[in-house]
Amino acid sequence: MSSGASPQTLSENISKPASRQAVRPGAEAAGNSRRTHSYGLTPPPAARIVLRERMKDQIARIQAEAMSRIAEIADMKGLEDARVAILGKKGTLTQAQQGMKDVPKEDKPAVGQMLNEARAAITAALEERQNALQEAADKAAVAGIDLTLPARSLPAGGLHPLTLVRDEAVRVLRRMGFALAEGPEIEDEFHCFDALNTPTDHPARNEKDTFYFDSGKLLRTHTSTVQVRAMEKQAPPVRIISPGSAYRRDEIDATHLSAFNQIEGLYVDKDVTVGDLKGTLEYFLKALFGSETDVRFRPHFFPFTEPSFEIDVKLTVAGQAPRWIEIAGCGMIDPAVLEAVDASRGSSDYAGLSGFAFGIGLERLAMIRWGIRDIRLLIENDVRFLAQFQ
Repeated sequence: MSSGASPQTLSENISKPASRQAVRPGAEAAGNSRRTHSYGLTPPPAARIVLRERMKDQIARIQAEAMSRIAEIADMKGLEDARVAILGKKGTLTQAQQGMKDVPKEDKPAVGQMLNEARAAITAALEERQNALQEAADKAAVAGIDLTLPARSLPAGGLHPLTLVRDEAVRVLRRMGFALAEGPEIEDEFHCFDALNTPTDHPARNEKDTFYFDSGKLLRTHTSTVQVRAMEKQAPPVRIISPGSAYRRDEIDATHLSAFNQIEGLYVDKDVTVGDLKGTLEYFLKALFGSETDVRFRPHFFPFTEPSFEIDVKLTVAGQAPRWIEIAGCGMIDPAVLEAVDASRGSSDYAGLSGFAFGIGLERLAMIRWGIRDIRLLIENDVRFLAQFQ
């Protein structure tokens, strides 16, 4: 050959590497097994059993220690401490759960189930202990109480005197055939003044007497505004009452308030007379205060009624001389009011009709009914005063 080597020498050169690759029977399998385990894949059966049993023992030990600790807890703080120490982010069971990454894939379901069962058992034990501690605390709280003793009576409440007199006034007037109506407390000048025949230079329009808003709206100075709104909505005959609040810039004293309550009445039909007005109000006042009540009508002036009257009732207070107190204004509806309503309605439904209207102060009714000497007592909310009306 060109290489100059003999056949025997070439054969030896080829066979030597082959002799170095020779291994003992079974050694290759063992090497593969070691390499596989070193990469965290499948450990040998003996190692798997050791890992699985070690995890099971650790979980069982944590559960047993947790149950023993929970059973000895004596207060809520200790219970919370135990929960954190066992189930918290750094708790013993949570730390043991992190060892699942080293458990072989074939054993993860069994070990994971054991972990879940241990967590559920510990959680149930904590809840049971919490209920037991709460029950013991509840028993201790009532340990010194005699449950056979009668209960303490609660103070009885009652309605405000203004509510009482308003409800009774409404009941009397409803029996006389009046229906309830209502209107807004924030009004415009048309319904509060213009439609009620109030001249533009009347003192009631002055800012010294009326509360105005920047928008031109105002707080109604009387409940007579509901008269106009009721007639605008309803064809005659009309027989309505309207209890509500009114506001004026009055100086507050023993008989006057700047925010007060009225009950308005209106009756419009054919052939309504002053006799109807007088008979209605006398019956109403005597139904409230008794048949012996002294009532008087004094001539007066209101822009929206003609003739007009003020009504006084004699107030009798123990230790004081009887005195007359004004409680209402009333009169026959001025035809100009009916004309303004017809103009607003675009009709002539109220032409040729007559009627009467009245506005009664509820505070004044309460003062007469119970002999209250000072109207300010009704707004001071003194429970000693209000307790008398329970």
